[in-house]
Amino acid sequence: MSSLSLESLDRSLDRIQHHLLHLQHDEGYWWANLESNVTMTAETILLYAVWGIADHLPREQAECYLRQEQRDHGGWELYYGDGGELSVSIEAYMALRLLGVAIDDPALERARKFILDRGGITQSRIFTKFHLALIGCYDWSGLPSIPAWVMLLPDGNDVFSIYDLSSWARGSTVPLIVVFDRKPVYIVEPIISLNELYAEGIANARFELPRDPEANPFDFANLNAAFTALDDGFKLGERLGLVPFRDEGLRKAEQWILERQEPTGDWGGIIPAMLNSMLALRVLGYAIDDPEVVRGFAALDRFAVQTESSYWMQPCISPVWDTAWAVRALVELGIDRATPALVKAGQWLVDQQILDYGDWAVKNPDALPGGWAFEFDNRFYPDLDDSAVVAMAIDKVELAEAAPKQAAIRRGIDWMMSMQCRGGGWAAFDLDNDKDWLNELPYSDLKASIDPPTADVTARVLELVGELMELTDTPEAYRSLFERDHDRIDAALDYLLAEQEHDGSWFGRWGVNYLYGTSGVLAALAYFDRSVDIREAIGQGACWLIKVQNEDGGWGESCASYTDPRLKAQGVSTPSQTAWAIIGLLAAAPTLAGRERPAIERGVQYLLDQQRDDGSWYEAEYTGTGFPCHFYLNYRYYPLYFPAIALARYRATYLATESTEETEETDA
Repeated sequence: MSSLSLESLDRSLDRIQHHLLHLQHDEGYWWANLESNVTMTAETILLYAVWGIADHLPREQAECYLRQEQRDHGGWELYYGDGGELSVSIEAYMALRLLGVAIDDPALERARKFILDRGGITQSRIFTKFHLALIGCYDWSGLPSIPAWVMLLPDGNDVFSIYDLSSWARGSTVPLIVVFDRKPVYIVEPIISLNELYAEGIANARFELPRDPEANPFDFANLNAAFTALDDGFKLGERLGLVPFRDEGLRKAEQWILERQEPTGDWGGIIPAMLNSMLALRVLGYAIDDPEVVRGFAALDRFAVQTESSYWMQPCISPVWDTAWAVRALVELGIDRATPALVKAGQWLVDQQILDYGDWAVKNPDALPGGWAFEFDNRFYPDLDDSAVVAMAIDKVELAEAAPKQAAIRRGIDWMMSMQCRGGGWAAFDLDNDKDWLNELPYSDLKASIDPPTADVTARVLELVGELMELTDTPEAYRSLFERDHDRIDAALDYLLAEQEHDGSWFGRWGVNYLYGTSGVLAALAYFDRSVDIREAIGQGACWLIKVQNEDGGWGESCASYTDPRLKAQGVSTPSQTAWAIIGLLAAAPTLAGRERPAIERGVQYLLDQQRDDGSWYEAEYTGTGFPCHFYLNYRYYPLYFPAIALARYRATYLATESTEETEETDA
């Protein structure tokens, strides 16, 4: 019998259930704020200044937010507790200056020292330099060229088209083709120079792409040197007025931008694409009262979070993702599947299915649409992760009519299977979007220009397959799909086995990091425990999770593990990462014959000890991933629905059975 009290656990689960239901919106969805670093807000402040409408922002609240986010060392963070990051700090400094903060303000003095100690503006990333160039604080000659004729390259050619860029890079880059072509410099109020942020002095600054002076530009094995030489050629052509098909490319880019603006005004559901598209419209001469511009600013307003003392910008919004996980958590907590709250949420999710052809269809033209996206409106970019989680969620809900729900799931499965990449894995948004050389372009210093298959997304799709196949009442329509896709499933399993690290863990692309990846893969492989290889992989992954448990019973991992894998599974314990580890170990339990239970129970006790009176948990740490090494996310509901699922599964796996056995012994 467990030392954990069934009664205390049930009280905990009741509080979680009550709290989750309390957070549901009247329309049926759940939606929490999504936090990232301050650059989203800084770049929004810049955009309003460039459009000449800086006074339309709540300037006092924006300044207050930026001051609140500055740390004692003087800089601003990429993620919680990272010690500060150069480019983020430069953009925050820029934003405060645009808001009218004096150069001798103590906050800016501390920030300036932090920035100069780390090399100043010339050591920052390309996108920081780009934003500074818009207001004359950096020279355009130090930025890479993006020739407009790339818009005219035919889709599907063997070398490159814009559809070889990841969806997020594509949505952000096409508008920048316009901006980088025109190289505008806007006069803003107040006029600022930021010369004080050049560590070498503005007179000594060199505005050029980073290059190895000893590299041979004709050594095509050295992609960085080759691309830098190619960029020199592009710049020479610009100076001589020899840019072929320039006007045609710019017209195509403008058309592409306008076609992809949602009726709600946003682009791709992500702030970088929205900000860059609004910059492109400014460069193209659109008026402030043009309908596209009006809708664009209205969309930005909806992404903003404003209180009496703060104004900040979310990088994205996550209602579909949050709702699907909340539904799954409530079902695991034991709520009646026909309860009105779940029915409303399930129907809302069904209604969010995307039946339009998006950018994914360029490489997958024969498939019917049927996926789900992350946001409220995002017709062009459904993703595999959301689609799998939504399908699992709505399958659990008893809607008034079963047929439409089953049809939505069947259509979703069809689309997901068609999106399998060569090699057996699934990527987030696209099919076979894996040209590694694109990450070596001078423009791509975030190393996030492609969308290759990953273990965590592949595991999510397989978890859906396994969960639906396990049901005794699985509709025949699902079974026929899985029988048809038997080879695809086998290929995906082989992919996951090949992706396992030597220590037993799996890399996590979309959550931090190896804890996330390992948990997701174990949850999927548990449904396919049909070979020695799979059982060994499950055992190795579970043993790794047990090995890396923290002394306090929880699990934690810093975003730093992306830059240094030796730091994998090292970090302060967090509720979400502890929940992931428990979920993974529970999935592996049949393989471990009880060896996992002490670790699980220590993790459960950690969660119970950390739970707040209202049933929730809190974590300041960032456990979501945008771009590994460069962009991270804090999902406010992660430390709610993941612990709920972990505790509910623990109860169902161990305590419910033991309680029944005790009752039977007492009756006897």
